[in-house]
Amino acid sequence: MQWGDIKLPDENNAQVSKDIQEIFKVTLGAGINFFDTAEMYGNGRSEINLGKCLKDISSNIVVATKFMPFPWRLTKGELRSALLRSLKRLGLTHVDLYQVHWPIPPVSIKSWMDAMSDVVNDGLIRAVGVSNYSPAQTTIAFEALDKHHIPLASNQVKYSLLDRHPEHSGLVELCRKLDITIIAYSPLEKGILTGKYTSNNVPSDFRSWRYNKTYLTKIEPLLYMLHEIGEAHASMTPARVALNWLICKRAVPIPGARKMVQAQENAGSLGWRLSDEDINRLDKISDQVTL
Repeated sequence: MQWGDIKLPDENNAQVSKDIQEIFKVTLGAGINFFDTAEMYGNGRSEINLGKCLKDISSNIVVATKFMPFPWRLTKGELRSALLRSLKRLGLTHVDLYQVHWPIPPVSIKSWMDAMSDVVNDGLIRAVGVSNYSPAQTTIAFEALDKHHIPLASNQVKYSLLDRHPEHSGLVELCRKLDITIIAYSPLEKGILTGKYTSNNVPSDFRSWRYNKTYLTKIEPLLYMLHEIGEAHASMTPARVALNWLICKRAVPIPGARKMVQAQENAGSLGWRLSDEDINRLDKISDQVTL
């Protein structure tokens, strides 16, 4: 998403493209090969930037993008047309995972899953996913695809130590039962779980309306524990602990990276694992500061 939201004057486009390609290479070098984008991110700009990175890369890369079911998209053919435009921007003949971005009416979930089965059979996508689907909506999508003998591969939802709704709603349990992977977006809560911000250092941009002094004071015990647990694991940072917590929950976190240091920080969440005791402590303090 961050690669689509970068808005700079035209003369800086070359530098933005260079920065993104360097971030991409560092990420690949760290062993990360899953990249998630969407037609909505920057009105296709994110897909275009990712497409530039994919040129001349022979590594085994897994690409996911999303279809937005706008209310004026009323037929199954709209999904195919949007997918073909995404493939053109990405420079690919198929994507590994295609997701319905939101469960927006009036077209039914079943109709969009029928459209997904068509593009699977045509070889345009390898797997079907959804995003922001509730447990009930996930079940509908799963059953609709199952009639075509196609599994529902994933559900991408907001999930972090500061947003445990997927657990409390029963979605995590349902997805484990149905073998659906949860992809966790906003895993660092727009940087709040990196430890950079405190009650004395509040974000100065659009985030300040939510992550204000009162809120940051409330979650200080969680931020302190992220530091404490990180120090016990070879001085891992709060961000790496927060991402590893999601990995231990069997979710796939997808943190964004607009800067090289962020890409390196994200990669540091791999190759080690929190203990069961660490996870229980984080669960407990998370519940205390969020409920």
